[in-house]
Amino acid sequence: MASNFTHAIVRRPSHSVIDGITGSPELGKPDYELACKQHDAYIEALKTAGVEVTVLPALEEYPDSVFVEDTAVITPRGVVVDRPATDSRRNEAELMLPTLREFFSEDQIRFITDPGTLEGGDVMMVDDHYFVGRSSRTNDEGFRQFTEALSEWGYTTEQVPVEHILHLKTGGTYVEDGNLLVSGEFKTCAQYRDGRFNVFEVPDEEAYGADCVRINDYVIMAAGYPAVRTQLDAWGYKVIEVEMSEFRKIDGSITCLSLRF
Repeated sequence: MASNFTHAIVRRPSHSVIDGITGSPELGKPDYELACKQHDAYIEALKTAGVEVTVLPALEEYPDSVFVEDTAVITPRGVVVDRPATDSRRNEAELMLPTLREFFSEDQIRFITDPGTLEGGDVMMVDDHYFVGRSSRTNDEGFRQFTEALSEWGYTTEQVPVEHILHLKTGGTYVEDGNLLVSGEFKTCAQYRDGRFNVFEVPDEEAYGADCVRINDYVIMAAGYPAVRTQLDAWGYKVIEVEMSEFRKIDGSITCLSLRF
């Protein structure tokens, strides 16, 4: 069941993006100008995939604010406003609210509240079911609140332990039609191996390429991961590759850069 997306929300990189949170300091700091060019190409990829893109201005005081996916989880019936786990990102969700209210009425908006934490990078939609990572960024209380909100809209949830990486979708993404890319620890995840999915194990050297995003007839992926590209081609998708080098330096992936609905 392919999703029919019509809109995406992105936020421009700030000059302060060079100081974004990173678990890979050995990759160096992002180049701001190159990050902007890569972001431009990402926006063009979204448009090619058939969505109208709302481009929000940069927030200089929030180095990681380009990663809008962690501010909210948008479902076909409503939106859950996240509560990011790190203090430096806590206000990003609140700053997204005016834009969300352009598309959703108040009765379609729910909030994750203290002491819950939830980041959209930990949420993977599989039709009417949502996998939620239990990670350093999303806690049990955040999962409980999220489950309560989604049950109102007729959706179900399932928690997945995330031990060694930042977010659930860092380690693999569902590209619909039953097809799931997995890397690292998720190659042995029992919940992904119970017959629900056609699983492709991404080679360890291409683990970063496991985070892709399906939008209408297209899959957008990071450039430079040939095994992932070959599998997506074999599954019959139209593929768009975009350079992600600067966002990778601050733990960002393809899905992180947009909210899609």
